Amino acid sequence: MNLNDLGFSSFFTSGLENDNNNFSTARVIAVNKESYNISNGESEFFAKLTGNLMYSSDSPDDFPTVGDFVLYQNFDEDSLAIIHKVLKRRILLKRKSPGKKIEYQLIAANIDYAIIIQALDNDFNVNRLERYLAMVNEFGVEPLIFFSKSDLTNEEEKNKILENIKLRIGTTNVLSFSNYKSNNISEIKCLLEKGKTYCLIGSSGVGKTTLLNNLIGHEEYKTLEVREGDRKGKHSTTNRQLVVLENGAMIIDTPGMRELGNIGISDGIDQTFDEIAELISACKFSDCTHTVEKGCAILAALENGALEQNRYNNYIKLKKESDHYERSYLERKRRDKEFGKMIKEVMKSKKR
Repeated sequence: MNLNDLGFSSFFTSGLENDNNNFSTARVIAVNKESYNISNGESEFFAKLTGNLMYSSDSPDDFPTVGDFVLYQNFDEDSLAIIHKVLKRRILLKRKSPGKKIEYQLIAANIDYAIIIQALDNDFNVNRLERYLAMVNEFGVEPLIFFSKSDLTNEEEKNKILENIKLRIGTTNVLSFSNYKSNNISEIKCLLEKGKTYCLIGSSGVGKTTLLNNLIGHEEYKTLEVREGDRKGKHSTTNRQLVVLENGAMIIDTPGMRELGNIGISDGIDQTFDEIAELISACKFSDCTHTVEKGCAILAALENGALEQNRYNNYIKLKKESDHYERSYLERKRRDKEFGKMIKEVMKSKKR
């Protein structure tokens, strides 16, 4: 195997011909807090960031994430690699960091498909599925929707769920499977293309790591049972890691997401709810609030059943949340910039 087998192309180094003469190129295959595992296709190395990269970064976007291609140097008889530069990305998938802090958290870079997994048990939630789709669409990733634990529901109920999903989200890229049926795993293997990178995303306990183990062919990664009380999953994957399958496809496993907030993803939301975006543009008044106005295309669609109320409610919720987080993020960045300027002025005054 070589670097090209890991998805590398001249795209990532175009314009850097004079910058990488003393460096080698690798792909980040695992992230563990402030350390990394990288691979050049032939060997894997434990890696750290150069001090300049670590301390000159302005945001999480400046740091490597799994799937990135980086320039590095080896030291200590190849036992340690130092990452000097993150190469430009085709795609960067990210979300709001968990908790109250308004900041981005990187999920994966340079991926071709996002496999959104929900379980056909207590985890199933259409609103959350649309939330994932909005994030994926915002960053230009092709979504694939997999429903796990199909063995826990009867065929009639499963088909009803899948049909409703296709009607609501308007896609046919939907597949149901059981991790305990070999024919289901074989079907998924046939979908995965050599040289393409797939990212598994979903809540804890939906079966992402079990699926990865099944695709590998043995239990390479630890899995945990779901809690009996509420059937909620426990985190089995604690870091992000890239695995190359036997057929040459690459899978990135990610920790389960107990919450999924998004910052400034208006385009992704409009793409996910494209019929609502079209209706809004057809309203009589450009400042229509879609509440009482005559000539409101949204109200008309809700009244005649062309638009489902729950889908519209979720659209409004995601829009408001995305806009709120974006305003908060930009305001914090503005304050940080002003504080930085003040510090520089103080330091200049002291030198005088």
